[in-house]
Amino acid sequence: VDRPVRVYADGIFDLFHSGHARALMQAKNLFPNTYLIVGVCSDELTHNFKGFTVMNENERYDAVQHCRYVDEVVRNAPWTLTPEFLAEHRIDFVAHDDIPYSSAGSDDVYKHIKEAGMFAPTQRTEGISTSDIITRIVRDYDVYARRNLQRGYTAKELNVSFINEKKYHLQERVDKVKKRVKDVEEKSKEFVQKVEEKSIDLIQKWEEKSREFIGNFLEMFGPEGALKHMLKEGKGRMLQAISPKQSPSSSPTHDRSPSPSFRWPFSTKTPPSSPANRARNESAVTYDISEDEED
Repeated sequence: VDRPVRVYADGIFDLFHSGHARALMQAKNLFPNTYLIVGVCSDELTHNFKGFTVMNENERYDAVQHCRYVDEVVRNAPWTLTPEFLAEHRIDFVAHDDIPYSSAGSDDVYKHIKEAGMFAPTQRTEGISTSDIITRIVRDYDVYARRNLQRGYTAKELNVSFINEKKYHLQERVDKVKKRVKDVEEKSKEFVQKVEEKSIDLIQKWEEKSREFIGNFLEMFGPEGALKHMLKEGKGRMLQAISPKQSPSSSPTHDRSPSPSFRWPFSTKTPPSSPANRARNESAVTYDISEDEED
């Protein structure tokens, strides 16, 4: 055909998720040129035929409208498709998963669409659905209730009793203490690991320095060390200083003039005195001391 193929897909689209988006993507890609129309049922129809929704109808309309595969949104879509509705919106095909959808007293609300040859099946995404998401929330109700209480929601808004509110606050405090203890343990492990790394590094450096110190010590104080050579050299210099070399025997001698004699005062000649003194003076020995001996 020269015009786009008009494909219609309907649903509740509560808590719009990736499973919804994938189903609409398949509907959009049924033909090379597809105009996708999505019908979203109202709260009244949904609550009567299926059950309570998390999102209201306006939120669900808006969520579907922002899906990139959707060209048009039909608000307050009918629960069962009538020929008049199909003609009004000029629908060529209806896209939905092939599982029989029993509702409103019918075993399959799409039975007459299938019989008319206007049904285009899509595949469901396993593991994700609105019911699955709600089941997760109900299963982890305490966790989400505590989280929302911490974020500022009141117990009345969450429909939480007074006792449960106190219990959740207590659990929150206990979890904070546990987290702090865990953080301290992790920091302690990191500290111990850093100390071990530093100690290994210090030991390696100490070993290197000790080898260097031992090598220097042996080089200085060892059997053939520098200190022994220094002592030998010092000893030789000391011996040379204590016992200098004698002058050679063949060295010429210089005649020296006789040194003037020096007389001690008690051996000098005295003027004449009494006979007793004269006798003592005569018996005294006269010593002549040379200049060298005096020095």
